[in-house]
Amino acid sequence: MKDAAPISPKNSDGAAFLRIIASSRLAIIHNNLTAALEAANISGAADGPSGSGTLNRQAKSAARSAFESAKQRFFGHLLTSMKTPTLIASIDADLAAGHAAVIQIVSTGEALMERRLSEIPTEEWNDIRCDITPREYVLDYLAHSFPVQLYEPFTDSEGNLSSRPVVRDGQPVECREAVRRRDALIEKLASLPPVPGALDQIVQRFGTDLVAEVTGRSRRIVRKGEAHSARLVVENRAGAANLAETQAFMDDEKRILIFSDAGGTGRSYHADLGAKNQRLRVHYLLEPGWKADAAIQGLGRTNRTNQAQPPLFRPVATDVKAEKRFLSTIARRLDTLGAITRGQRQTGGQGLFRPEDNLESPYARDALRQLYRRIYRGDLAGCSLGAFEDATGLSLTDDNGLKDDLPPITTFLNRLLALTIDMQAVLFAGFEELLDQRIEGAIAAGVYDLGLETLRAESFRVADARVIYTHPGSGAETQLLTIAEKRRNTPLSLVDALDWLDDPKARLLINSRSGRAAVQVPATSHMLDDGTIEPRLRLIRPLDASTVPAKVMEDTHWLEADRAAFTAAWTAELAEVPEFSDSTLHIVAGLLLPIWKQLPQDETRVYRLQTDDGQRIIGRRVSPAWVATTLAADAPKLSAAQVHALVLEGKTVVRLSEGMELHRSRVMGANRIELSGFSEAAKDRLKADGFFSEIISWKLRLFCPTDADGVAILDRLLARCPVARLHDRGGC
Repeated sequence: MKDAAPISPKNSDGAAFLRIIASSRLAIIHNNLTAALEAANISGAADGPSGSGTLNRQAKSAARSAFESAKQRFFGHLLTSMKTPTLIASIDADLAAGHAAVIQIVSTGEALMERRLSEIPTEEWNDIRCDITPREYVLDYLAHSFPVQLYEPFTDSEGNLSSRPVVRDGQPVECREAVRRRDALIEKLASLPPVPGALDQIVQRFGTDLVAEVTGRSRRIVRKGEAHSARLVVENRAGAANLAETQAFMDDEKRILIFSDAGGTGRSYHADLGAKNQRLRVHYLLEPGWKADAAIQGLGRTNRTNQAQPPLFRPVATDVKAEKRFLSTIARRLDTLGAITRGQRQTGGQGLFRPEDNLESPYARDALRQLYRRIYRGDLAGCSLGAFEDATGLSLTDDNGLKDDLPPITTFLNRLLALTIDMQAVLFAGFEELLDQRIEGAIAAGVYDLGLETLRAESFRVADARVIYTHPGSGAETQLLTIAEKRRNTPLSLVDALDWLDDPKARLLINSRSGRAAVQVPATSHMLDDGTIEPRLRLIRPLDASTVPAKVMEDTHWLEADRAAFTAAWTAELAEVPEFSDSTLHIVAGLLLPIWKQLPQDETRVYRLQTDDGQRIIGRRVSPAWVATTLAADAPKLSAAQVHALVLEGKTVVRLSEGMELHRSRVMGANRIELSGFSEAAKDRLKADGFFSEIISWKLRLFCPTDADGVAILDRLLARCPVARLHDRGGC
């Protein structure tokens, strides 16, 4: 199982440091980097984010790459350090409850510590006074990678203006302006308060008597003494320290274990039945890292066979929007890993990450392009085009307007790391709104690929099984299974419906024609093909909810009602809801590859389920229309309710006798069931049956109600005009 442990940067000990860094220092470094490149003649004075005016493209690319790399390492370690105070409080609660804590990290900061210790005399190691903090990554970048070498412009043999490094007596010449800017930045950064690394915080907080450290460190800084006599001491670790620490944890001598990639290879920390320590392991994924296989391997170290109890997994994350940069990469790689190793994406991340956490998907790329368009048109509140380009260093425009070649999603996510917390929130709010719209639309269209999905219901029972294909060589069969499904209805209670009134824009509605009740709440807007924003509303009903354009509501029968009338209508509708709903689904199981192209191609999801008698079924789900077309005369006759549902889904066209046809049409933003091909003589009879007419673009069109009344109307129609043929558009 899992549980999230969000940390608000406003309440974290390192929040002030992060805000200062994110709001000014990295942005200042970025701006000074541009100025230093110009002063050193690497970039021309006309150079901009687009790269125009570059005199030495290789030197500029190296300088930018070094800055972006240092920025990612810095923020990764800083966010991990910020999460540690809340993690420590959670570990205290686990220890009080009698549990054991396991912390998974990737980096130990050993290289950084060794560099600092090399600068300190060994006689001071018994009472060391230094800060090992993620800030050192930026300081190291400024000291060693900030561009200070002077370049001189020259014209090559083809007449192109370029630049080359200046060397005097074999030594590179430094640019005074670049050196001045670098030294000023180091002075500003060195004055900020330090935030210790996560590993040091945990070891120094709980002490080595309680913490088993299984990492690759040969030395560490530990706390000795208490209160005023406390001091930090450099402690050497033996080569066999990892084995001893692991055994101490498994023997219940130490209740906390923290391990890294380097120190955790080949070891198990589960509640083994043969170990003394059989406490519940609370496994904290503090730092997932960039390697998907290593992250999953680390999670598996506390979850093995022959264990007294499974662990409790707790991924730890902050509410800093830029952290999704790191989570997105690991989520994408976990999806790929699961698809390769087990044939399904869900198993790759063990359920710890949602599909929405993958910000490098095609849906995210489309959403980002729409976000760029919003920024360009000035439609994103709180972030103008100029403010975006100044803060990120990205250029969205050229002489012709919005660029065709816009910055990719990875570049956008990287640049978010240097923005203020408020600016990150503004950009991510707009980005996530557009991403949710893309995913919601893909799900509604039935094209959102979730991999292997598990169907769950109160009951599954195989009502019919037919062999539709037999392989001539092996004799393997492909079966078409008709499964009776029973689902428990869980209508929305009156109390939960009224709770929506906490939103000041919520409205209570009653349909003047049907008497049904609904709650109207705002929904995410939708961007049309022409770039305009279409406001939408969400109608919440007892058993479902639908989203419609706001302008459509003016032409419907929904009217605002008071609380008393709404309560009566909602209560009456709840009383009519049965405890269970019965339906039928069709699964093509068994040997699928030979007939794969004969199955519906616009929806290729694979489902699995388990019947009441324990039979496990994996296969493609197909629609009743496909079944009727495939089995021809042997197919079961469709009822009016099935026809109503199939047409309203939009994936089936029902052709009737007398040349008429039932299909789904979208009119004024709403889906309708339309009857076409009727004659002038049949018009009045059809309207008497319950069909209603509208004149649209000077053409008379007939529609069947989409509510429960429409089933009875179709029943009367099918009695006179039976189904002649079904045309399946694919899907389920």
